[in-house]
Amino acid sequence: MNKLLSVIVPCYNSQDYLRRAVDSLLPGGDRLEILIVDDGSTDATGLIADDYARSYPQRVRAIHQPNGGHGGAIMAGLREASGRYFRVVDSDDWVEPDALTKTLDALEALEARGEPVDMFITNFIFDKAARHRHRVRYKGVLPEGWVFGWEDTRRFRVGDLLMIHAVSFRTGLLRDCGLALPEHCCYEDNLFVYLPLSNVEKLYYLDVDLYHYVIGRQGQSTQVSVILKRLDQQLAINREMFRAVELDWTREPKRRYYMLRYIEMVTSATVVYLLLSGRREDEAKLDAFLREVRECAPKTYRWFCRYPVTYSPIVIFMYSPKWLARRLINALYRFAQWYFAF
Repeated sequence: MNKLLSVIVPCYNSQDYLRRAVDSLLPGGDRLEILIVDDGSTDATGLIADDYARSYPQRVRAIHQPNGGHGGAIMAGLREASGRYFRVVDSDDWVEPDALTKTLDALEALEARGEPVDMFITNFIFDKAARHRHRVRYKGVLPEGWVFGWEDTRRFRVGDLLMIHAVSFRTGLLRDCGLALPEHCCYEDNLFVYLPLSNVEKLYYLDVDLYHYVIGRQGQSTQVSVILKRLDQQLAINREMFRAVELDWTREPKRRYYMLRYIEMVTSATVVYLLLSGRREDEAKLDAFLREVRECAPKTYRWFCRYPVTYSPIVIFMYSPKWLARRLINALYRFAQWYFAF
């Protein structure tokens, strides 16, 4: 039987926290399909997944595969998903059961009215137990409670951009747009939320705090020490975003503006991390990358540099002495780290 929502739980050596993620999803009941993708784990993750599949055979499926990374696990889930809608819940994160019920109710109501949407949006929370929680809410930029298009949105600030934790896509849209995430490459979640946007026409926003994005865990891919070891992967994802989507500068200005803001955010992160490494070879890679952007996407590059004085790491790096750029960008990063508690 087809489900309303398929939730993919990619997991690799997640035995210590997988149960919390899955237990938070079970209140979704029979409208929800939970696909636990064991990505070649070497601990008890696979056994835990099988235990859930035996205990809830109509609601939970366990998929075992050789290690392909986070992107490979998402694609495995997409191939198997039977739900009308599709979202990802990482194994070290969790959802609010009450908000999940409201989400399913809203999706069900949309289907009953014959108003399926391409992207369904909810709030999420940066959750770091040792410090404060930071709530990302879209009420100021998105209409609430009705199906809308890009022309109905307001201007997105950096803190308002839609992350993987905030979105559910129509499953058919992801398949039809040919979504393909790379294996063994971190930060592909940026591709997951960016590449389908050219096909998204109908959106819906529900003002509930659904997702808890847990940060600060040792070895997490968002830790600076980990990112600095994977700079080539960050560059690869950023390049693919420029390669895969040619922004249309002649129509839908609000969609274009949002996509520009998103790719600007990812490119800014690339600039910051390559400079934070402190290695001259990384600075040379950054110079080469920005020259590529200027050549392959000149309009986008000019848009990045639209203000001569700005807080954008891209502009700071391009137009400041390198010693000053390092200091300014390091200060910006420390502020963002404090503000979002990552």
